[in-house]
Amino acid sequence: MKKRLWIILCILGMAAAMPGCASEKNIKDSDNTELQEIQEEQGIAALPLEVIDDKYRTYYEVFVYSFYDSDGDGIGDLKGLTQKLDYINDGDDATDTDLGCNGIWLMPIMPSTTYHKYDVTDYFGIDSEYGTMEDFEAFMAACEERDIDVLIDLVINHTSSSHPWFIAACDYLRQLGDGEPSVEDCPYFEYYNFSKEKKSGAFYQVEGTDWFYEAPFWSEMPDLNLYSDKVRGEIADITQFWLEKGVAGFRLDAAKEFVSDNTKANVEILTWFAEMVKSQKEDAYIVAEVWTDADTYAQYYASGIDSTFDFQFAAQDGIIAGTLNGTGGYNAISYGKAVEQIAEKLSAYNQEFIDAPFYTNHDMGRSAGYYAGEGSTEKTKIAQAMNLLMSGNAFLYYGEELGMKGAGKDENKRAPMQWSADVSAEGMCKGPEYMDSIKMKFGSLEEQEEDAASVYCYIKDVIHIRNAFPEIARGTTEYLDDISNEQICVFRKTYEGEELLLVYNLSAEPASVTMDGILVNGQEWGSLAAKAVLLTGEEQVVQEGTSLTLPPYSVAVYQ
Repeated sequence: MKKRLWIILCILGMAAAMPGCASEKNIKDSDNTELQEIQEEQGIAALPLEVIDDKYRTYYEVFVYSFYDSDGDGIGDLKGLTQKLDYINDGDDATDTDLGCNGIWLMPIMPSTTYHKYDVTDYFGIDSEYGTMEDFEAFMAACEERDIDVLIDLVINHTSSSHPWFIAACDYLRQLGDGEPSVEDCPYFEYYNFSKEKKSGAFYQVEGTDWFYEAPFWSEMPDLNLYSDKVRGEIADITQFWLEKGVAGFRLDAAKEFVSDNTKANVEILTWFAEMVKSQKEDAYIVAEVWTDADTYAQYYASGIDSTFDFQFAAQDGIIAGTLNGTGGYNAISYGKAVEQIAEKLSAYNQEFIDAPFYTNHDMGRSAGYYAGEGSTEKTKIAQAMNLLMSGNAFLYYGEELGMKGAGKDENKRAPMQWSADVSAEGMCKGPEYMDSIKMKFGSLEEQEEDAASVYCYIKDVIHIRNAFPEIARGTTEYLDDISNEQICVFRKTYEGEELLLVYNLSAEPASVTMDGILVNGQEWGSLAAKAVLLTGEEQVVQEGTSLTLPPYSVAVYQ
């Protein structure tokens, strides 16, 4: 199925803009004010574009606990999320009132003993704080109506110590005494990594015995033995269950720790997992968390999974923030080279790779805190464009579109979605119990949605531009280093023979670039007008002959 998206285009071809983001006033041709006057007189016309319904998506990461509360208990739930789906995507691409995300990644929703729910006690249920399986099924039906793909967080590195498997295994060891354990007597003994010795690393004693179990994350999160055929059989049943519920695939938590410090072993386990899941659903999408350097997580693509998260661009010490802050030796040149080179690294292990760029997640401080002083608002905006306009499946953490703040302890990074400045407003969540009081920088959705210059409106525009041009998510990326410099970064993206040019100014000052000899789809750049422009201030983009001048922290799109 293909859906329709409308992009606003000046009828004389001088300038184009997504609804609400950039208009003909954002670009001026210094040589032809008469043509500009004609444009203003004759107005604009609508040009239909198609959004491809495939694996390439823009995903919105949701922590249900802190998103929207439907029943007044202060905890977000599935009914509340369903009520707010139109905020994420209303199913009508002719509108620009929704964010435009066509995928949702749900952080864990299964029964658990903790607020974050990364310690699962039942892989086939819904945590009662979030609702019921019927609520989940209603949520999935509403997503299907809007063509939203849903990924669920699948935690198979470990279970909760309260999971029936672990309880049964520990009870067996307590009754065993000095005898030798037998998987025939207790198959669950094989499900975990038990040892008579307290090995190096995180091993904890089974109370009342001289046995130990592995639990690197926390004593209440015992590691599963993913080499066990019985465990693998259980996992296959789990994935089949959720695929039959309609999920598009899985986000795999802590894939680097399946066997800690052993990339080869982890790739072997992921190879089994990918083959198993894709035998159940051929087009299932699998993205893994492998929190390490790019040279290492690139190797995980050899497993046949679709994606690993692109950690080198993320967080305060990553390439995006480093480029804008001038830290870590990063600038527009290093950003441009890294965007081009990541594809080379990943394709070396899997030609069918789908990159998974992201900028922040639930384990990282929120990005509004990465920038301070003059230009901090502009950096907060352009950073999201640097992430969301990368190729692959881009991921946006809930609340980042509002410039929410939150750093330090994990609870602060998972604060309530800021629908309103009134904490008692309908649907507002109370947040995790030990969260600190957080003063937000840019205001709530209510305050931002009517302000065209807000962080929210900017990021919404970025996503709608991403949706409008298939080349952005799906294209191969060429960094044009001959014309780029420490301020200006130019990319050519190519998809099915069609080219698109992205030009960034990643500095605090206006910057110019000469586009002599640059062709886009066989046409000289000088004969083209920008199809869309993202601005963070009031200055305009200026085209003069083959010279292009961009205001600070801006992006221009040419095709």
